[in-house]
Amino acid sequence: MLERGNDVAGNLAGKRILVVEDEYFIASDLKAALTRADAIVVGPAGNLDRALALAEGEVDAALLDVNLEGSFSYAIADRLAARDVPYLFLTGYDSWALPDAYRDAPRAAKPFSTPAVLDMVERLIVTEKTP
Repeated sequence: MLERGNDVAGNLAGKRILVVEDEYFIASDLKAALTRADAIVVGPAGNLDRALALAEGEVDAALLDVNLEGSFSYAIADRLAARDVPYLFLTGYDSWALPDAYRDAPRAAKPFSTPAVLDMVERLIVTEKTP
């Protein structure tokens, strides 16, 4: 069940959020929660090739599972960063286990609460709007 505070509620409405997650139930939960928040879900993509293709389209933010069926999502993060699209890693890895270039990237540790992830995405979007 989605329970949210009002501090940033509504910031996802109409936003295109790319979901890259290879675990069906996690991807499904994220898609449902984002849809309830009136976001436009791009994907979900469960593999690197599809995710890279979707990342080339119009997106406002992204949720990226670090490990996609044995491939890493860093190339997707790089493409998004080159276009100033904020992203959030979804991972069971500790930050020290990530390559140096990604250790400071926003990260939600698995298992996570879906409402907490949505709040993190909203903050990413709000932060990107702030000069």
